Amino acid sequence: MTIHSTMTDVYACRALLRGGSRTFHAASKLLPRKVADPAIALYAFCRLADDAVDFGSNRAAAVQRLRKRLERAYRGQPMNLAADRAFADVIARFAIPRELPEALLEGLAWDAEGHRYETLSELYAYAARVAGAVGAMMTLVMGQRAPEIVARACDLGIAMQLTNIARDVGEDARAGRLYLPLAWLRESGIDPDRWMADPLFTPEIAMIVQRLLDAADVMYDRATLGIANLPLSCRPGIYAARALYAEIGREVERGGLDSVSRRAVVSTNRKLTVLARTLALLETGWTPAKNSDAGAQLDEARFLIEAVAATPVRQPEHKGRAKPIEDRVVWVIDLFARLERRDQLQRTGSFR
Repeated sequence: MTIHSTMTDVYACRALLRGGSRTFHAASKLLPRKVADPAIALYAFCRLADDAVDFGSNRAAAVQRLRKRLERAYRGQPMNLAADRAFADVIARFAIPRELPEALLEGLAWDAEGHRYETLSELYAYAARVAGAVGAMMTLVMGQRAPEIVARACDLGIAMQLTNIARDVGEDARAGRLYLPLAWLRESGIDPDRWMADPLFTPEIAMIVQRLLDAADVMYDRATLGIANLPLSCRPGIYAARALYAEIGREVERGGLDSVSRRAVVSTNRKLTVLARTLALLETGWTPAKNSDAGAQLDEARFLIEAVAATPVRQPEHKGRAKPIEDRVVWVIDLFARLERRDQLQRTGSFR
């Protein structure tokens, strides 16, 4: 692929995001081009993958088509689409193992099938695919491949996905989707099918939502313990992104854990307060206390970490002047914007 054609494809991906995902497009302009361009290509492919499954008349067939597109990209013969060509260039330059995007497609397939999850472990496995895999891919684009760093990216993505599920219980149920562990429902005396037929908020549902938020907090804490292993210039942004997203869970709690009849929204003022508090803490030189969990790997995400470790590096890590803290905060938040995207589409039919 020539430089000219690669840049033309990236410009097309930018236009795609400019018209749809305006926040990510704006945030990408704050990045060095050598990081922004591959991030845009990766995000564009993930967005189109979501669209193909969410809006296709035959969702299972859409997943199969995506798998064929992925196979062609890894053969170096992408389909004649800008996003596919740009994606093929990124996976080659940054040595992104095929297992990562394949995991994402597997998670999309589970969504297409209306998959339900019996245990928290099964829900972790889903979150690792639709969120942990994306976090791992973005970490590689950032030039970081160490297992402890990839593991923390997976933890953070999984935590964010669990937070989304806890926040959107009612909306998911009304759309025919159920992500709460079935075993938890039955332990609380709730028949999953009967509840789905008439999803109401009850004290039992509140307890389940709290359990899910508690599980997310464990993952947030694990991610926090590993952030100190990141390059110094990346730490403030990751800390802030973790704090801001975890605040959604706190808002659910402030709303009495009722995510059935209401949807928790963190106000702009609240976000600014959390951001200011986090950055002020970091300015004091604070780092999280280390313990035995700092290098732990979640079993359900281990295949992603091992896939990265087994893939030879073809691209040197990025070097250069660090971006301002505020720029990195915006970028990290938007790298995980796809966690929000599908919910926004289902509610409004358009992007924010």
